[in-house]
Amino acid sequence: MTSNASSAGSQFLSLHLLETLVAVLPVRDENGAPKSIVYGGTERHMITSQARRRAERVHTRNRANAGLGALAGRSTGLRTREWALITARALTSAHGWEEEEAVRTARAVIEATGLKFGDPAKKTVANLTKVLLFAPADAGTRIAAHIDEQGETVRSWTEEYLAAQTAAAAAKGKKGARKNGGQEEPSADEAIVADAKLPAVPAATRAAVLTALAPRDAIDIALYGRFLAEIADSPNVDGAVQSSHAFTVHEAEQVDDFYAAADDAKLDRKKNALDFLDAADDAGAGMTGYQSLITGTFYRHAVLDRLRLRRNLQAAGMTAQEAEEASVAAEAEFVTAFVDAFPEAKKNSTASTGSLPALVLAFEGERPYNYAAAFQAPIDENPLDKDGEGPAGPAAVRRLLKHHVFVSRRRPDIQAGRVLTYDPRIDELLGNLQDTGAVTVASAGELTA
Repeated sequence: MTSNASSAGSQFLSLHLLETLVAVLPVRDENGAPKSIVYGGTERHMITSQARRRAERVHTRNRANAGLGALAGRSTGLRTREWALITARALTSAHGWEEEEAVRTARAVIEATGLKFGDPAKKTVANLTKVLLFAPADAGTRIAAHIDEQGETVRSWTEEYLAAQTAAAAAKGKKGARKNGGQEEPSADEAIVADAKLPAVPAATRAAVLTALAPRDAIDIALYGRFLAEIADSPNVDGAVQSSHAFTVHEAEQVDDFYAAADDAKLDRKKNALDFLDAADDAGAGMTGYQSLITGTFYRHAVLDRLRLRRNLQAAGMTAQEAEEASVAAEAEFVTAFVDAFPEAKKNSTASTGSLPALVLAFEGERPYNYAAAFQAPIDENPLDKDGEGPAGPAAVRRLLKHHVFVSRRRPDIQAGRVLTYDPRIDELLGNLQDTGAVTVASAGELTA
């Protein structure tokens, strides 16, 4: 193995995908409208990489937890603000603690380790961390086990910590009241209490929390990375996956769909009305509104850094051999998720999650390759125009593969190109093209070496 490659091949696996979506809304902006960008002087619809990455990560985690796929049974991560509540549930269910004490203790321990929590006066956020924390799914169980094992010590510290916290808050409140009312400054004793540091969490407990929250062997953390600024000595992970925003290869196409929802009880009354006036009173829909829907052929791209993935897993404690085996499995599952996973917004009303890609192109190289430039000039689907390229799906396939052939002739590191399609028209097109720069495969599993 060279310094910039893995045993599976070159360091970087580049993935390129074309998919046609009809009347969907997988992501929205703060106003509920479709997200868009301007590219090549034309507005394009956009599906953000964040939405795609979460869909892929959840797809991978769910399959692993269900015993499916290459990562079946392996550890995965959970991104949430509810670690104190998760720890408290483990304390009550597995160790018999009372719920109130369990929540109070779990929050104190995690807070004293370095994570900030919401306003204690607001019940909805009091026990939630201010930031989302991506950690192994069993972190709460591990923290709870340590708290219970060191129950006497942790209980004693918790009471001292909460008492000091209450005293400091009270002294701060008095100081604020005097300042606003023009009264004298607090006494020396009150000032000491207000400025006093809270008692540090026992060293063994802090170490146990940090170990539980560390990335460890959670495969999806190694793939997608994490950043935690609040605890300086908790390791961050530079993810092995790079993802781009998906965008339409043609000008944006949007419709504002008016909808009317029926009120079942109201319609039943109208149906059984005894006279005209009863029926008239129940006229009209139960609810009306608008939703924006988009249609188009999207290009999206992602890269897997095989070397970074192996380094992440070794940094988390795996041996070189263990990291190699886990990386091969993670690569296979990542490619499957890239092809199959889809954001679930509006899925019940648009069936968007049933979409299959028109084309997937995969190849290896010594650096990432993004082919967005192939679509800087938007595809013109107008068949009456002499410059029209016809339907966007086949036109985009021709452009993408032509671009790939052109680039690969100038970049000798590009190798092992493979293409997959789920569209019979595209399959026929591939058979008619003289040079695609790739071998056609029949499954997502064959896209990677």
